[in-house]
Amino acid sequence: MNIQYLHPSDQIVMMMERIYRYGMTTTSGGNLSIVDENGDMWITPAGVDKGELTRQDIVCVKADGTIVGKHRPSSEFPFHKLIYEQRPDLKAVLHAHPPALIAFSIVRQIPNVAMLPHDYRVCGTVGMAPYGLPGSMELGNNIAQVFSTGINTVMLENHGVVVGGETMFEAFQRFETLEYCARLEINARRIGTPVELITKVDIVAHEPELEEFVPSVISSEEREARREMCKLIHRSYEQQLFTSTQGTFSQRLSDGSILTTPFDMDRKYLQPEDLVRIKDGKREAGKVPSRSIKLQTAIYEAQPHIRSIILAHPPNIMAFAITGEVFDSRMIPESYILLRDIPKVPHDDLYTKENEVAQLLTPQTPIVIGQNCCAIVTGTSLLSTFDRLEVAEYSAMAVISAKALGNIIHMEPARIEEIDIAFKLK
Repeated sequence: MNIQYLHPSDQIVMMMERIYRYGMTTTSGGNLSIVDENGDMWITPAGVDKGELTRQDIVCVKADGTIVGKHRPSSEFPFHKLIYEQRPDLKAVLHAHPPALIAFSIVRQIPNVAMLPHDYRVCGTVGMAPYGLPGSMELGNNIAQVFSTGINTVMLENHGVVVGGETMFEAFQRFETLEYCARLEINARRIGTPVELITKVDIVAHEPELEEFVPSVISSEEREARREMCKLIHRSYEQQLFTSTQGTFSQRLSDGSILTTPFDMDRKYLQPEDLVRIKDGKREAGKVPSRSIKLQTAIYEAQPHIRSIILAHPPNIMAFAITGEVFDSRMIPESYILLRDIPKVPHDDLYTKENEVAQLLTPQTPIVIGQNCCAIVTGTSLLSTFDRLEVAEYSAMAVISAKALGNIIHMEPARIEEIDIAFKLK
């Protein structure tokens, strides 16, 4: 979906609904604004339920200060105005109070955005603005001063976060990614010590260099696969297993070609035509595939039993990826049956030793965790792979929660052998 074709009011309503629905703001909290080509600011209203906004509720503050609409503009209008004055390159501003970022805000710390490759690329350097009374010029000046340095993502002491972008989607992308980083770091600190990527070189986005081909035919098998992949990609986003720009699905078709997710497109709105087909090492014309396509190809070539792969970064599994803690699946039968042994591989191996990583993903080892990178989940079908990802994330959540209760007691070796025999796992 290209939201730039939507009116500013519709963009604001769509993004506020998304923020509210995913528990990243409250009925009275948060405000969004967009400046259009005329210099008019469209902004959320004061005192209106954020869960029930309509396009008629959005207020327009003209460049000359005239207010058009049936409500007053947000009480935080002053800092929106000051940010745009300091940064005319920004055309959208987003402010909200998601719980994980509030946790950092009230201890006056900034989440580490250099623990996974994607996050620093999206958020960049994150600043911190001193506390100011909500709605005051003091707060506005404090925030605008940080934005004036070129920073686009600003934490507020004892308040929340403000994010700017050239578009509302870009602002949301930074906001969602920072909130994800906060949840990830909190989870990681509950089980161990987070370790960030060694250098910024690891954080550069690498787009695969592939020749193009123009498909001559789209088979019924491919059409069905595209439909099913989009359905499960959307569910992955709803389940918070993916973020808007993170998370990869792929499936091998019967002719050996691969369907995969595109690079840097919003997972919530992906449509069947957005997916990228890879055939004989070439990419579908006009599309950019996931950066992991080389790894995907190596896995399919090495493991004929694998029909589907998901690369994901859900915040509970990834707490184990950014710490030295081991994710042991021997907690309940379902976890062990679906997950088995889960080795970790060094971050760089995912980019330089794809064939070696592919050799690990046998039927007895369906999941690999890449340090400071992702979880690689495999299966014999799209649904079985998605199920395995869900079980892995929920099992990781259970382990993290159990840490607050006492020592985890894993199933005894005799019980594991009993499961192996009953379910023919060996």
